[in-house]
Amino acid sequence: MQDLSLLGIAVGHATDESGGTGLTVIRGANGPLRAGAAIVGRATGTRELSTASPHHLVDGRADAILLTGGSAYGLDAAAGVMRWCEEHGRGFPIGGGVVPIVPAAVVFDLAPVGRFDARPTAAMAYDATDRASTSAVEEGSVGAGTGTTVGKVGGPALAMKGGFGCAVETRGALVTAGMVVLNAFGDVRDAQGTIIAGARRESGGFVDTERLLATTASSEVPASSLAMQNTTLAVVAVNVPLSSVELAHVARAAGAALLRRITPSGTSYDGDVVFAVAPFEGPRSRHEPIVIETLVVGVLEHAIERAVRLARGRDGIPGWGDRGD
Repeated sequence: MQDLSLLGIAVGHATDESGGTGLTVIRGANGPLRAGAAIVGRATGTRELSTASPHHLVDGRADAILLTGGSAYGLDAAAGVMRWCEEHGRGFPIGGGVVPIVPAAVVFDLAPVGRFDARPTAAMAYDATDRASTSAVEEGSVGAGTGTTVGKVGGPALAMKGGFGCAVETRGALVTAGMVVLNAFGDVRDAQGTIIAGARRESGGFVDTERLLATTASSEVPASSLAMQNTTLAVVAVNVPLSSVELAHVARAAGAALLRRITPSGTSYDGDVVFAVAPFEGPRSRHEPIVIETLVVGVLEHAIERAVRLARGRDGIPGWGDRGD
């Protein structure tokens, strides 16, 4: 479990254990965040992603970010986050009230771990937003990471469980965090480049998806049947205010963590999206942008590794601790 109190960020999960799905809400502990976003994959499912752009009227404002299972169906759950925010006066002020700004992105978990008819709901999202905490952030097979898997080139039977991972690092006065929902087509590697979770051989050990794709005729790889069933969603955070332009750059830079730790990543079959968030107001950071970008890459790499190391096996798909190799 991780503590995000130094970043002013609260995280809440809602988990449908029997349905094999869930969602995760990331919001400011006491007010809005400023956000930027970068699309890394080419099979995304999103809502209001344009609000995390420096060109939008709200200038990157995000009252909450929703990461959800259920594929495109899960986007409906954002209504629950909006209801909670409106009840608490959080949102872009307009007319006689507020309009909550809630960018959202989805992972496909309708099968094989989850039931196809199990989708996160607005009620689940409201509850997760209400229970969001700055401390004791739970990791592993929870929230949007409940029904996720990694290493799918050999099909569901040879995949492994993904999950939700979180990491926090402090460098002097600068605090960074990485959060990730890992549902990747590719394999996950540690800092030394060793595969720790991914597509398995029936005889034991790992296939090495990247090498397989580079050396095998495309007609022999059943990848097309797994299209739109993979996505890594990430959020990196810093404790110093940044502009929406700077956050867009930070989000783009953080994508390097996916390229280093997930092989391959950002493919035609992955809907990878990276958000970057910071306090909405306050004195501007004196840190060089390249320092912040370097630190968020490292902390997100750590979160990716934690996501699989803490995942629990289910429905015949092993987690890291019971992979049997």
